[in-house]
Amino acid sequence: MAERVRPAGTAKPPLAATLRRIERSAGGLASSAVARMDETLPWFRALPADQRSWVMLVAQAGVRSLVEWLRSGGAVATTQEISDEVFAAAPRALARSITLTQAVQLIKVTIDVAESEVGELAAAGEEEALLQAILKFSREIAFSAARVYARAAESRGAWDARLQAMLVDALLRGDSSDVLASRAAALGWADAPPVAVVVGRSPGGEITSVLHAVYRAARRARLEVIGGVHGDRLVVVMSGVTDPAASAAALASSFGEGPVVVGPAVPSLDQATESARAALAGFRAAAAWPGVPHPVAADDLLPERALAGDMAARRMLRHDVYGALHRAGGGLLETLDAYFASGGVLESAARELYVHPNTVRYRLKRVAEVTSLSPLDGRDAFALRLAMTIGRLDPAT
Repeated sequence: MAERVRPAGTAKPPLAATLRRIERSAGGLASSAVARMDETLPWFRALPADQRSWVMLVAQAGVRSLVEWLRSGGAVATTQEISDEVFAAAPRALARSITLTQAVQLIKVTIDVAESEVGELAAAGEEEALLQAILKFSREIAFSAARVYARAAESRGAWDARLQAMLVDALLRGDSSDVLASRAAALGWADAPPVAVVVGRSPGGEITSVLHAVYRAARRARLEVIGGVHGDRLVVVMSGVTDPAASAAALASSFGEGPVVVGPAVPSLDQATESARAALAGFRAAAAWPGVPHPVAADDLLPERALAGDMAARRMLRHDVYGALHRAGGGLLETLDAYFASGGVLESAARELYVHPNTVRYRLKRVAEVTSLSPLDGRDAFALRLAMTIGRLDPAT
């Protein structure tokens, strides 16, 4: 009778005697591995008792799985299932308590102990076969550990993405500071002042991938951020930003096409709703400025925001620009009227006001000092004219 050909990818199983020896020694082998961990791994000695007991469970499950794997002849089809059972013996919390690097150290110690016991475990003549089997099985266990940590990372990433989306929604709704603080704390947020919010179009795709790109850019720029996708918009909260525009520029590549608008800096997260609303209003109005910078400050879009119906922008133009000129006096408003009416010609404005052109120059310079907007700049002149119109329609300053 012809000898049955063993399928490719399987190994001839050790003798039954070897399996019985391993089964009898399973408890002692696991205890020896844990004792070796205690001797050689300082961080393992510092673990709480419950976590050390979990490691013992994993070690015992590993020995049992080795026996099952040897009994199956090392069949490739069952290797992943058997090796995954090793980590099913411990709670998922173990993956959060022990890093992947530490898990690899534990596996190495266990394999070293198993190798040192080959002479006692293997039947006569089976030492080399058992050693090779242990080494091959250890590779499968390492891959299984990587799968466990990858699944934990994916789950944690998805959960973090949901928490961040909830925080962004809370910011946009203007929820209480307690709600913002609790959700930020769950994400490990360091609320370092000042805080600013950036809004742009999402590049699309999986949300976790979008946020991963944001965090990668933030790490390069040494920024602390929380991000969330809100509809087709990507909203990013930055902390500890002394220059919001520069920080937003470092993150700009993480956004999709279109404008990227950064809100004003505020002292803390519980006031970030103000920054978020300004950034969102600027994002909606930015299309009205063909040459809008990338990124652009929300306050640079005050004219477009006011025309788009943003009452906060309207109030700022009325109070901070028109109101400031009205309070400063000195003929500044009259000088601006004459200057704009003359098409920006100093001499014509001076004749209209019956003053010297140098007086007009001085007053225009004062306008820039009072409002931070220069009448000589086309963009600033647009904001000044709109502020004067709003101020006269609603003179409450």
